[in-house]
Amino acid sequence: MDRLLDNARTGPLTLRQPGIAKVVVDAIHYRDGGPYDLHNYVVMPNHVHLLITPRLPVSQLMQSLKRFTARESNRILGLTGQPFWQDESYDRQVRNEREFARIARYIEMNPVHAGFASKPEDFPWSSRAQPGLRRAS
Repeated sequence: MDRLLDNARTGPLTLRQPGIAKVVVDAIHYRDGGPYDLHNYVVMPNHVHLLITPRLPVSQLMQSLKRFTARESNRILGLTGQPFWQDESYDRQVRNEREFARIARYIEMNPVHAGFASKPEDFPWSSRAQPGLRRAS
């Protein structure tokens, strides 16, 4: 599924708009240190990957994040009452340090493998491009 999302060139690609990607990145950073600790993220044109340590139920975190970013993104797009995100989110529990490192690397390399950047730090909507972020190495 990740490979299909990463290579999608059709369908909703709203997150590739810099203003909307910035809304999502800013919202992700705003919540860091509160309801979760942020490790890695990337905002791709049609999906987002987050690696966090939650302090609240993940469903509650995602509902809050999606609600805020949908409202702000629809405002930018001039839309009212339109769904922005899919209802469902795919989440999983990371079971050990090895899996954590693998997922962190996957997230960092996502824009490179999709052809959007030659190096992870060159993709502006990722934890690798944001200075000062606590992230997995």
